[in-house]
Amino acid sequence: MTSGGYDPNQYPQGGQPYGQQPYPQGGQPGQPYGQQQPYGQQSDPYGQQPQQPYGQQPYGQSDPYAQQQPQFGQQPGYGQQQPYQPFPNQPGGYGAPGFGGGAQPGDLWTRFGARIIDFLIAGIPASIVSWFVQSAIGGIVGSIIGAVLTYGIITAYFVAMETSQGTTLGKKLLGLRIVAPGGAAKLDPKQSIMRNLFVPIGMVYCIGNLVSLGMMIYIAVTIEQDPNKQGWHDKLAGGTQVIKG
Repeated sequence: MTSGGYDPNQYPQGGQPYGQQPYPQGGQPGQPYGQQQPYGQQSDPYGQQPQQPYGQQPYGQSDPYAQQQPQFGQQPGYGQQQPYQPFPNQPGGYGAPGFGGGAQPGDLWTRFGARIIDFLIAGIPASIVSWFVQSAIGGIVGSIIGAVLTYGIITAYFVAMETSQGTTLGKKLLGLRIVAPGGAAKLDPKQSIMRNLFVPIGMVYCIGNLVSLGMMIYIAVTIEQDPNKQGWHDKLAGGTQVIKG
């Protein structure tokens, strides 16, 4: 005992009770010196992260196993289906749904050759009938009736073939067919008459042949200049298309 009442035997290590170890550095009260923390636990209770419910991600973290959605404009990954894009390499309206399914348009000279064949197929019988009528009637009346019969028979041939077969004999021989507006394989009578309107114009007495010839020249020019090879008569009929195949 000392005069101040302090007994060094009772408190030999700076105020700690005799026989007890001082707190280790970084330890916690009540924990024996040298004892390790359980594996995976923080020594600082305030530094521990709260347990998240199963299936929820901590704030600010993303699930590395979650499937990333493709961003706008990116190509889908392997095995994923791409959106259907019909005929992306075709210019203008051609190649879109209802315009031949991506087939190539018929060129001007092939179509011109098909017209010559069709005019021979339909024109020869029509001319024979017209000649007999003109011979029987004679005069201007016979000529008018003969012209009406000739161009009427040729027009009927084109309308009958295009509405029933979707092509003509001349086009079929040269590998061409006609696609109606909207993709139909056959034209209706009105569409066929409109695209062949230059034929019955020839019925008009005296000037009919000249008007018909001028219309054919204009049709040829518009076919050659149009990227889809659609002539003026095709657009007049609502957008018909002559294609190969």
